[in-house]
Amino acid sequence: MIGQKSIRNFFPPADNKKRVAKEVKDDAEDAKENVNKKMKTENTETVSVIPSPPLSPEQLDRIARNKQAAQERLAAHSAPEGMGESWRRALQKEFTKDYFKGLMSFVADERKKHTVYPPPDQVFTWTQMCDIKDVKVVVLGQDPYHGPGQAHGLCFSVQKPVRPPPSLENMYKELCTDIEGFQHPGHGDLTGWAKQGVLLLNAVLTVRAHQANSHKDRGWETFTDAVIQWLSTNLDGLVFMLWGAYAQKKGAAINKKRHHVLQTVHPSPLSVHRGYFGSKHFSKTNELLRKSGKTPIDWKAL
Repeated sequence: MIGQKSIRNFFPPADNKKRVAKEVKDDAEDAKENVNKKMKTENTETVSVIPSPPLSPEQLDRIARNKQAAQERLAAHSAPEGMGESWRRALQKEFTKDYFKGLMSFVADERKKHTVYPPPDQVFTWTQMCDIKDVKVVVLGQDPYHGPGQAHGLCFSVQKPVRPPPSLENMYKELCTDIEGFQHPGHGDLTGWAKQGVLLLNAVLTVRAHQANSHKDRGWETFTDAVIQWLSTNLDGLVFMLWGAYAQKKGAAINKKRHHVLQTVHPSPLSVHRGYFGSKHFSKTNELLRKSGKTPIDWKAL
């Protein structure tokens, strides 16, 4: 009827539905493509970064001090017991190195299985006698005495009442002819020298009882090389007494422009007559110390 609508007039034809769906789909794809283009553009744009302001000298100094403090705490934790404070600070880098950790483990294991000299509290006696910066003379030895009660952390030295070994007896004989008024002290304890700044340093600091050189090549040589290197680099006018081929080889890296080096044979009975007697190293040492403006060693103060 004209003016009347059928039920079909209330629903769009199928073609219209398809057209509308296609338009919706196209709009969605266009929107998605626009989003992708925008993201791609944003990702390829250069992002401006505002640089951080440079650190002030005060901040840099604080960072350096904090770092140093952290290193000292680590070294203090790693340092062996019985080491003098100034020596511990100077040598702190060595304590955290793998070779030193292995060395400490080796010595600890040796003490569980064998008798080891010197006792644990005397291995670093040489660091307890004076501040590291007060060292004036260095005497290099090789291996600690391996008999009961002998070694106590100073090369060539033995504590009372242990009888002085042959090499030390020969040192006393040379002193009697070299230093006016020197007399055999009746013992072998050289602590009196060490307290005046004479570093009596063995290359190897521990030994198994009755087995000479039993702790050789376990790491001590590397550590004592570091000690010598520190002294050579950081101090001036030291006198190094290098007796025998071993000591002379170990001291080869000493800066001879900054320090004095006296060399002769070892004072052992096997070599003492080939140049040790008459070398006058003790009086020559004092002459060199005076020229450097340092107080000479009182070799009689034992």
